[in-house]
Amino acid sequence: MAEDRFPGWHGTTILGVRRGGEVVVAGDGQVSLGNTVIKGTARKVRRLSPGGRDVVAGFAGSTADAFTLLERLEKKLEAAPGQLARACVELAKDWRMDKYLRNLEAMLIVTDGRDLFVITGAGDVLEPEHDVAAIGSGGNFALAAARGLMSTDLSAEEIARKAMAIAAEICVFTNGNLTVERIRG
Repeated sequence: MAEDRFPGWHGTTILGVRRGGEVVVAGDGQVSLGNTVIKGTARKVRRLSPGGRDVVAGFAGSTADAFTLLERLEKKLEAAPGQLARACVELAKDWRMDKYLRNLEAMLIVTDGRDLFVITGAGDVLEPEHDVAAIGSGGNFALAAARGLMSTDLSAEEIARKAMAIAAEICVFTNGNLTVERIRG
C-alpha cells in the first residue's frame, strides 16, 4: 500500500536481541528515497516510561504512524502496568479493527527487558524464536547475522552491533549510524 502512495521510500533496520537477562534494541539511522539517502541520522529506537516502567521500542515504516502507535501503546501500558503482552495484544486488536488505525503503516519491536514482541498492522503480536527479532528493509539481513552470532559468547549488545554492521554492509537501505537501547528484565 505504501509503495502506491510513496514509491521508492525505504529505510530502517531494527533489531532486538535478548540474552543474559537483558534485551538490546538497535536501529540504524538511514531513510532513503529511491537511490538517494534523505537522512542518515534518524532515531528510530525510543525508551518509553508509561507508569514509571521502562519499555524500549523500535519502529519501521512511517514515523508519524509509528508515533501514533507508540502513544497508543503507552496508554495501554498505563491501563495495564507491567503487562506488556496484554498491552501489545490490545494495541494489535485496535490496530486491526479501528478504521483509522487500520491505515497506519509501521511495524514495532517492543520489550520490557523480559518479553520481546514484534507487532504488525495485520494483528500479529509475535514473540520471536531464538531470542532475536528484526524488522525493516534490512531486517532479514540483521536477523540472519544475529541468529548466527547467538552461538557465540558475545553479549546482547555486541551481537546487535555486529549484526547491524553486517546488515549495513549488505543492504543499501541500512547504515552504520546506530541508536542502541538496553533494558534489563
